[in-house]
Amino acid sequence: MGWLNKTYSMSILVIDDDLDMCNLMMRFLKKKGFETDYALNGSKGIAKYKESGFDVVLCDFRLGDKEGHEVLKEIKTINPKALVIIITGYSDIKTAVEMIKAGAFDYITKPLVPDEVINVIQRALESISNKKNEFPSNENIQQDVKLKPSVVKGNSEIFVGVDSLTKELYRQVELVAPNNYSIILYGESGTGKEVIARTIHSISSRKDKPFIAMDCGTLSKELAGSELFGHMKGSFTGAVNDKEGHFELANGGTLFLDEVANLSYEIQASLLRVIQERKIKRVGGNREMDVNVRIIVASNENLQEAYRKGRFREDLFHRFNEFSITVPPLRDRKDDIPLFAGFFLENANEELNKQIKGYDQEVMDVFLKYDWPGNLREFRNVVRRSALLTNSEKISLHVLPQEITEAKLNADPVKPVLNVSSSSNKPVKLKDTAAHAEYEAILQVLKQVNFNKSKAAEILNIDRKTLYNKIKNYESQT
Repeated sequence: MGWLNKTYSMSILVIDDDLDMCNLMMRFLKKKGFETDYALNGSKGIAKYKESGFDVVLCDFRLGDKEGHEVLKEIKTINPKALVIIITGYSDIKTAVEMIKAGAFDYITKPLVPDEVINVIQRALESISNKKNEFPSNENIQQDVKLKPSVVKGNSEIFVGVDSLTKELYRQVELVAPNNYSIILYGESGTGKEVIARTIHSISSRKDKPFIAMDCGTLSKELAGSELFGHMKGSFTGAVNDKEGHFELANGGTLFLDEVANLSYEIQASLLRVIQERKIKRVGGNREMDVNVRIIVASNENLQEAYRKGRFREDLFHRFNEFSITVPPLRDRKDDIPLFAGFFLENANEELNKQIKGYDQEVMDVFLKYDWPGNLREFRNVVRRSALLTNSEKISLHVLPQEITEAKLNADPVKPVLNVSSSSNKPVKLKDTAAHAEYEAILQVLKQVNFNKSKAAEILNIDRKTLYNKIKNYESQT
């Protein structure tokens, strides 16, 4: 690792209430060429950061006057882009993980290993240089399909975009993958939750063992038990042979349960026993079998809310909820759209034996404005369909599905429907005044979210179809 001997002109602040630890870290970092300073409590550390600013902060989680999350929050208030690395004991790892989600760059566990410290600092410094050029503007987007997202190490089929939400998503993935935590993946349909689960498996210590996926939303109570735990011949009508369940098939590896909230309460109870005892028994069988499986579950509804409403077992939720990740929808990851467009087009070219080079600019404009309610799944299908209909070098607007092109028209700012003036002598109906007030409220929210109708509908607490209808009605009155 030759880069360990590289010298840096970067500054690091060490915040730790142990003077010996501060001195040790400062001597080590100075040998590597860093400018260093230290503080013996959180308040002094925050003051020093505010006064001088540092490229990286190494902060102990437990300080005399403050805890690490308080220091993190105050430093992030000073500089939202601050790179804070948390130093923690093994018993505090779960809390440190929560701090990662709150904005810390990474964490290091005690006892500190010099190579690990330098490795984390190195990644933090690389993120500084990468951020300068990682977000292309819409005007300068590369349209050639050679533009690709970066690949997650260990799985050449998984890619990471450049959007800040995407980078945070995969930082959490790489953080939790080496551990054996059970994980809940939240996200809308089509956001790629199974892709994330496969990525976690592929960079974990279980990568050489099976990854088994099961869609819980399509199975009856009877079939769910058989699919999960297997069954013995003759145990129920149609059981003509012995069958291995998904737990057996995934033994040693990872079991991914999609739409887990759809499992019946009875199956949830059986699942809880298996997780607790690490043993399964086939339906209709008597012999118990040991299983060693990491469980990743996915849901498009909040499982905590589901158990509060009595639709999901609370004890099972807590078993799953050792770590949770939210996969953002595509409409919130606009900077990734050109990369996904290139990636999907390259796949479509290979599938269809075509050599389409890219997209007309107006097509990319539509892609960037559209809300993508079906997320990545919808985007991929749109590109495949468009590629099939294209016989030229670039995909043009006329081959896009009608719902995409119509959404472009609806994305234009709406216009006022009523001009109420105190100097006007014309009579004004109360109903029209109410409509105008409602319109103004909708318009204000639309402006706040850059005319993203999905976000606006969520803020206004109405569904998107209702929002579209209201806008259409207002426009028809002008």
